[in-house]
Parts: sequence; C-alpha cells; structure tokens
Amino acid sequence: MAARKVFAGAKLRALRGQHRLTQAELAGRLDISPSYVNQLESNQRPLTAAVMLALADGFNLDLSELMTDASDRLVADLREALADPVFGETAPSLQELKTVATNAPDMARAMLGLYESYRKGNERLASVDAALSQNPHSGLPTAYEEVRDFFHYADNYIDPLDRAAEALAGELGEFGPDRLRRLILYSAEMHNVRVVLTPPASGEAMSRFDRANRDLWINSRLEPASQFFQLAVVLAGLEQATLLDTLLDGAAFKTQEARAIARMGLTNYFAGALQMPYGAFLRASEACHFDIEELGHLFGASLEQVAHRLSTMQRPRERGIPFFFARVDAAGTITKRHSATALQFARFGGACPLWNVHRAFEAQGRIIRQLAETPDGTRYLCLAWSHEKRMGGYNGTTRRYAYALGCEVIHANRLVYGQDVDLARAAFDPIGISCRICERRACPQRSVPPLAANITVPQDRRSIVPYEIG
Repeated sequence: MAARKVFAGAKLRALRGQHRLTQAELAGRLDISPSYVNQLESNQRPLTAAVMLALADGFNLDLSELMTDASDRLVADLREALADPVFGETAPSLQELKTVATNAPDMARAMLGLYESYRKGNERLASVDAALSQNPHSGLPTAYEEVRDFFHYADNYIDPLDRAAEALAGELGEFGPDRLRRLILYSAEMHNVRVVLTPPASGEAMSRFDRANRDLWINSRLEPASQFFQLAVVLAGLEQATLLDTLLDGAAFKTQEARAIARMGLTNYFAGALQMPYGAFLRASEACHFDIEELGHLFGASLEQVAHRLSTMQRPRERGIPFFFARVDAAGTITKRHSATALQFARFGGACPLWNVHRAFEAQGRIIRQLAETPDGTRYLCLAWSHEKRMGGYNGTTRRYAYALGCEVIHANRLVYGQDVDLARAAFDPIGISCRICERRACPQRSVPPLAANITVPQDRRSIVPYEIG
C-alpha cells in the first residue's frame, strides 16, 4: 500500500501566523524556498519527510499532529448538510468537500453554522412557534450545540486542564481504596471544604455545594466512583478558576448560557482526568489491552467513565488509540458523543438502526461486539453495553442508557476484544451515519430516503421499503 500523502496547508498557515513569520522567514527556518512554502500552504504539494522533521525540530511539533487528517469530521458534517435539497440536485463530490475542509476549515465551519441557523429557522417556521419567533437569537445555535461544537473541534482533549489534573493526581498519590478519603482531606486542607456524605434531604440531587460556607453534601447512595467525581468537579471550579476563565474567554461563546454550560463541561473534564490521569491511564490501557472492565477496577471508575476517557486520549506525542464513544437513551437519542476516528455521528438526525448499540438494551450486563463497515469502506470494531442508573428506593428514578465504544479494525489486535478475530475472514455488518445521508440503496432498516436522492414508488410491487432510490 502506498504511503498516504500529507497535506497540511491550513496547519502551516496557522503555525506561521502564531509565530508571526512571513513565508520567506518560514522558508529560511526550514531551509526551503519561499515558493515551496507557498505551494505547501496552498496544498499544491504534500509535506516531505525532511520538511516534517524540520518542522518538528524547529517548532517543537508532534509529527503525529502533522500527519493526522483532522478534516474527516468536517467532511462528514459538510456531506450531511449539503444533502439537503435546498442546495440543489448537484451535490459536491467527496474530493471537493475534502479540498474545502483541508484548505479552508474556518470557511467550512462558518458554512455549517449558517446551515444550522437556516435549518433551525425553518423548523420554527414550520411549527409556527410564536414564542420562539419573538426570540431575537432564534437563528443562532442553542447553547448546548455551541458547547458541543467546542469540544467536538477540540478533539475532546483540553491539554492544560488535562495536565493540571494529572499534576494533582500525582500529589494525591497512587490509586487505592482510600483515594476518596485522600481527596476529601486535600480539599479540607487546601480549600477549607467540608465534605459530608449523606442521603439527599429532598429530591435526588447527586451533590450540593454551599459556596459561602464551603460545605459540600454528596449523596451517600452514589457509588464511590461517582462520589469522587462529584468532589473533583467542585475542586476544579475552586482550584482551576483562572485556567477555566482563560479557556472560556478563548472560546468566545455567544451567550452566557453557553459559557456556563461549557464551564460545567470543563469541570467534568477535569474530574475525569483526575480520576484517570493521562500517563497512568494510557500505560494501564496498553498493559491490559484496553479491557474496559479491568480499567474500571484499576481506577475505581464506571464503564461509562472509562470509555469516555479513552475517547479523550489525544495528547500530542502521547496519543492513544483513536476511539469513538457515544451514550444512547432508550428512545435512540444520542446524549453523549465524541469521535477521534473517521466515523462522525449525525448532527441533524438519529443514529443508524443497524449499529449494535441499539441491541445493547437486550443484553443487560454483557459487552457485545460488532464488526461494522461504513459506506466509505472504513471498518470498525464496535463494543456496546447497557446500564441502569438507580437512585433511591422502589419509587426512585431509574435511568437506562446504552453505550458504544469503537475503533478502526487496524487497531483490533491491540484490544482484548479483537485478538480472537480473523479479520481476513470475518463478515462486517453494513452501517451508516444516518438514513438521511446514507448511500446504501438496499438497506431493509431505512426509515427515510437520502435527502439528495430521487425516489420512485412502484405501484404494482411491494418491498420492505416502499420506494426505490434512483
């Protein structure tokens, strides 16, 4: 197989702007001609090994950053948006979309933002929602969507926050059964926080923090992993306040609601990184072949926490396996999503019904495995399981979720779940992103036709799907 050519024009332009260099100055530092720099930045020529090494040495860059194609998620989002009939019958080719995502990523994101505003405006008009129509911000993304995109395009990895959590984990010492007690003592000594483990007085709150008196009540019915997480979230807000403000200021959210949601997401991120510090977690993952149950025992974490953490392991020079991770409720709604792989979740619809995550509710207590292939020919090892979250007694609330974790099959032999699979002979299930953009014409589970396709409805022949895709 021929080596993949690396085009990194946008990254080079950003690097040059960051260091305030002209093309001629950058050429001098790389010992190449200014015209060559111009060709590299316009993606007319790929990076050579010599140029990549010069960039790594001269600017302390991670080679994997240069070689990673971060345009996959943009291409997937653009394909989904441009499948809308509003763009006409002639859809841009995949190569055209890759060119836009690679050469002009900011323009691609701006276009996606414009399309999302258009789509939301149409939805509001269709529902004739008078209250929303009076909202001057009704065309903007919701606060949750804005925060989702912030983490989405950061690869779900926040380097300064991750390293700060890892440093604190080092102060607390190695993981052990008394880790929660050590964190409680640390919080009292460094921040005068008094932690009380007690059943909730009313409702089913997981924790409540009295900021004025520095009293933190944590639901004693939570599992120890969740109690640790709740304390770590509060600690993040106290100990990393300046860093959080810096990250939030840099994100430039459009509303205070989005900023508040992002702050919550960042404190949750810190808590997960403190519970499973990067270096130790990566070493343990490799040692146990990414056995998520074993990792849960080692770090006192739930399977959801372990899987979410695996999807964040994208530190430069120390990258783990690129995983995708999702949480799905019983209605099929994706309530958590992240992908460091080429597989990108639908932004404007539900997930493919052929994906094994939907079957996980039927296999309570078991991790089920699926070998799957997307329409672009990429193959994945997919894991899925379900879990019930209960609080209270007989009348307490029960939340049911299914979870998905997966990676491309080229990494399967590194996982305990793929070491017994003969990939050369294995059968792969066809899956898609969502029905509205899936190109498969003979799928028996199709719910709606692709937006960009013409359909015919035969009058004298009945099939599982009542139309034919042209």
